[in-house]
Parts: sequence; structure tokens; C-alpha cells
Amino acid sequence: MPYTAEISRANPGCLIFLIDQSSSMDDPIGRAPGGGRADADTPPRKADVVADSLNRLLFELSVRCAKEEGVRDYFHIAVVGYGSGVRPALSGPLAGRDLVPLSEIVAHPARFEARVKKTSDGAGGLVARTIEFPVWVEPVAAGGTPMCQALGTAAALVRGWVDTHPDGFPPIVLNLTDGESTDGNPAEPATRLRYHVTGDGEALLFNLHISSNRADPIEFPGPNDPLPDQYARLLSAMSSELPPGMRAYATEQGHDVTDSARGFVFNADLSAVVQFLDLGTRATDLR
Repeated sequence: MPYTAEISRANPGCLIFLIDQSSSMDDPIGRAPGGGRADADTPPRKADVVADSLNRLLFELSVRCAKEEGVRDYFHIAVVGYGSGVRPALSGPLAGRDLVPLSEIVAHPARFEARVKKTSDGAGGLVARTIEFPVWVEPVAAGGTPMCQALGTAAALVRGWVDTHPDGFPPIVLNLTDGESTDGNPAEPATRLRYHVTGDGEALLFNLHISSNRADPIEFPGPNDPLPDQYARLLSAMSSELPPGMRAYATEQGHDVTDSARGFVFNADLSAVVQFLDLGTRATDLR
């Protein structure tokens, strides 16, 4: 059965995040961070939502992979930004690097920022305390949307990975964008990316469409489900079907998914982005 290969330190997984950093990411999202409609006076920028969600995902992934001896390298991770250029998007000591073992990412954040977190007070209540939160990716919004070039860059990383890990879990590429490619039709480079296979299946491409549209979110649609515009339909068609293990996890999280559900989310707010990224990293049990 495909998509069941073990992910371990000996057989790590490959995660590639493509981040739209075009000038349109300076626009506000259409949904509020908590899931309701955004207040017209205070909606966050798409670029801020994407960067914050990815930083949260990297932090939570480090916690999930932490053992007594430290963070285990269950994953190698690349973050590629596309806007005024296509380039690695990790900041600080890891700037310019593409695939980086998770333990190196954890050890080298670009900076820390103070955040308030509510925790249990031991008596049934909550208490607010300030924590130092690591930041690896900064929000950027400039230039066009060279999605075809970005998918080509991801395909090169995928090709290198499957050559050296021919029996491992296939690479997962998660593309976060507000939709409109400015360097051609991305369908063809998306298909070429998915052609790269390991003995466990073809590479997976998931797309998350962050829109200024205030329409209700659509999560993991089937191939014939209606979508609100041509960009959403294109991104959904480019997306891989969710493997059985991810469908099961999505169901556990309360999503109504069919056997042909695609790895596509439209009009995501912050919580949906985080859930989408979390699902994309739930490839299989970690050993």
C-alpha cells in the first residue's frame, strides 16, 4: 500500500514549503485570525498570516520530534519564497539554505520575540505568561507571483531527495499563495513535480489559497465540488489526493472528507492555515 513508509531518523521525511511573497500578499485576508469574519479595521495581512503560521508549525513540529537527547531529525525542511525572486526564505543563520535537518532549524532561529501565552494555573484557571517565541521566517510582500518558477525549484529539490531516498515516504510540497501566477500556467510544472516517485508513491503537492474574498472557507474538496473562481479551481486541480493516513487524521479533526478529497484549502484564516500545515506533516507515525 502506498504512503505507508516509516518516517524515522534513518528514513526521514522531506517537507518543502513554497510561500507566495508577491506584493498582493500585503493585502488583508478575508477572514479573522480566529475563524470569524475579519474586522474591516484590523484584518491582518496575508504575508503576516503565512509567516506566523509557518513559524508556529516549525515550533510545534520541533516539540513533536523532541526526545530526551534532543530534537530528532525526522524531517528535512526547505522554505522557498517567491515574489521579487525565487529563493530560500529561512532568515538569520540559515539564510540561503534549502533542505535543512529539523534539529539545525531548531538550533538556529533568526530571532526571538516576546509573546503572551495562557497556561494552567493548577487550580482550574488560566494565567498569562510571556514566552520567547522563535522566528525563522519573516513576512515579505514584493514583486510578482512566479509560481511556475517556484514549482520548478521545488521539483529540483524533490528530484534530489527521491534519488537519495528511493524507498522513503515521498516528499510533500505545501504551496501557500493568494492565487494568480504571473509567469504562466502552473498546472504543467505541478504535474512534472508529482511525477517524481519513491517506492512508496509519487510526490505530494498540496495548495492553500489565502484570499481577500470573504466567502466561507472550503477545505479538502472533491474533484467535482464547486469552487468560487478560476484560481481556486486551478489550484485544486493541481493538488494531490489526500493519502488514506491524512484523510483519517483530517476526519479525526472534524473534517468531512471523501476518498477523493484533494489537499486544497480555499480562503483560509490563521487557524485553517495552521491545521492545513499540521495535516501536511502528519505523513505517518514517527518512529
